[in-house]
Amino acid sequence: MEDNTTAINVSESFTAMPTIFPRFGYSILSFLMFLNATFSILNNMLVVIVTIKYPQLRNPINIFILNVSFSDLMMTLCGTTIVVSTTYHRYFYLGDKFCVFQGFAVNYFGIVSLWSLTILAYERYNFVCQPIGALQLSSKRSYQGIAFIWLFCLIWAIAPLFGWSSYGPEGVQTSCSIGWEERSLSNYSYLITYFLTCFLIPVGIIGFSYGNILQSLHKLNKKIEQQGGKGHPEEEKRVVVMVLFMVIAFLICWLPYTVFALIVVIDPTLYISPLAATLPTYFAKTSPVYNPVIYLFLNKQFRQCALQGLTCGHISLSSPEEESATLSAPVEGKVFSKANQVAPA
Repeated sequence: MEDNTTAINVSESFTAMPTIFPRFGYSILSFLMFLNATFSILNNMLVVIVTIKYPQLRNPINIFILNVSFSDLMMTLCGTTIVVSTTYHRYFYLGDKFCVFQGFAVNYFGIVSLWSLTILAYERYNFVCQPIGALQLSSKRSYQGIAFIWLFCLIWAIAPLFGWSSYGPEGVQTSCSIGWEERSLSNYSYLITYFLTCFLIPVGIIGFSYGNILQSLHKLNKKIEQQGGKGHPEEEKRVVVMVLFMVIAFLICWLPYTVFALIVVIDPTLYISPLAATLPTYFAKTSPVYNPVIYLFLNKQFRQCALQGLTCGHISLSSPEEESATLSAPVEGKVFSKANQVAPA
């Protein structure tokens, strides 16, 4: 009888965590996560369905964006939707094994999305800045890149399952992730390596790629003006704004995680409140909402196909002539098609 009581207490110690702040606080967080999950599912399902339905959207660049939407959708289904319920109940009531599963799934699909955006940025750079003599992106090469992303990210996602760090409740104890707060040499080594491969290197590649794209576009405009033509500063400005949105959104998603991990490594004795420890998770879970907006909804070609699909072809954003011209060439990642024409990335 005593053994059974002990077992029950151990189980309850995992799930029935003490309340961190008042009931209405959890209700607000739960409602925010509900909005997050709703918009994320709708946005990413629309991207996946429209991209599959319209063959002209399935160019090599858009294949990476489709991969981002799929991984974001899975991260929402396996993470955010669960957090809506557990936050409302004020503790992770689903048990130890489900907590590990959620931590693994969110970590895995999150870094798949991260590295998809990274490879996307590099391929855009390769297409724009090295159009002659460079290894141009093909469907075969894009699928090989996606296979590499999923396998590479799987290594980092399964490592905690084999003892290199761990998965467990975090912050206000309503969601699960990597054991950021675990004070151990194993966890420190994982966090440092994770920081290098899943933040520093991607940020470096993204910054290098988009920086060179902007520089190339600026030089192209200058060259056109020097030859007596008319440059396109408004297009250059639009690309600058779009790139800034991409980089800022990326940092909003992943910088809090990185800072939190580094703080734990640098000063293991520092106390971090549960609410502060929760914020990085909630920031990361917003990425599936804005990724589709930034990478596809701002694209005229995709908007045209999405509107046609949603209205069964009854509404069109452009004339038949414009539509034919738009669909005849890949829009994503393209900066110029002729010497005197500049198109936004």
